[in-house]
Amino acid sequence: MIIRYLGFLVLISVELFAHTVLAEQKPVELLNVSYDIGRELFRDINAEFEPWWKQKYQQKIHIKQSHAGSTGQARSVVEGLQADVVTFVQWPEIQYLYTAANLLPEDWHQRFPHNSSPYYSIPVFMVREGNPKAIKSWGDLARPGLSVVFPNPSTSGNGRYTWLAAWAWACDQGMTEMQVEDFMRKLLGNIRVFPPGGRAATTTFVNRRQGDVLITFEAEVLALLKMKAAEGLDIVVPDCTLQADFVVARVNAVTSRRQTSDEADAYLNFLYAEQAQQIIARNYYRVRNHEVMKQWAGQFRQTRLLSVESVYGSWPRATAQFEKGGAFEKLLRERGQLSSKVK
Repeated sequence: MIIRYLGFLVLISVELFAHTVLAEQKPVELLNVSYDIGRELFRDINAEFEPWWKQKYQQKIHIKQSHAGSTGQARSVVEGLQADVVTFVQWPEIQYLYTAANLLPEDWHQRFPHNSSPYYSIPVFMVREGNPKAIKSWGDLARPGLSVVFPNPSTSGNGRYTWLAAWAWACDQGMTEMQVEDFMRKLLGNIRVFPPGGRAATTTFVNRRQGDVLITFEAEVLALLKMKAAEGLDIVVPDCTLQADFVVARVNAVTSRRQTSDEADAYLNFLYAEQAQQIIARNYYRVRNHEVMKQWAGQFRQTRLLSVESVYGSWPRATAQFEKGGAFEKLLRERGQLSSKVK
């Protein structure tokens, strides 16, 4: 009887000790390194994920954010920024973490559904009220005398999608390679401001009132049009544009060292949950969950979507445009003083 009683006391003591240890655990902290116009989206997602995690695991978790042009962000991670997870604009930016520093596996894109892309957007145009320049399609952007604003492809995934979308449109029109380059040369010649990231481009166009047209993601434009600062501005969705698949990954080299692999995977898996897909759609991104997309379909205009693979064959072939000696560098060099005047 005494032995059984002592055993009961030991069991109670172990349970109390375990409860105390759990209650006193240091909160988990993750760093999400992301693109610059994703601030509001991930603020809303974090506000749902953190209490969800605490309720499920009786442990506090805090998601820290880092936002800038996503191409530059990829370089920062390779150079030592300690990202547990990355939520970037396009495939090459995460692939770069593998090729440049082996920070994650080569098959990173197979670790989450839809090639690790929980949502997508499309490049669209923001114009002045009434669309005084009558801008309707990509072809209009090459007209003489137009002032175009979009992020610099050297530092921004947003900017790279813009460049690739314009090139894809020209190819879709049946232009020869020489005609495509001439079109892109004219478009590049209309750029007066070349900000480093999507949010900087928006500030230039909306707040500083520079340019006739801003090219950026639909999610950014739709969100802006709900704000007072965007009075006097309209959206134009071209009848053909490129699908921009946003991609995510866990940075193994960081999570293994910090022992945050489970938390990082949970965070990225959460992006696919209906709860998060609702938040993402509410922030004007197009989502993978078909039922959620149906609920929010009214806020998205219909357009014909091209894919990187259908136009370029693969992402490596598409990104060759931005490599040394590629089309972007070639046409930028032809532009002469653009590199010193356009910043």
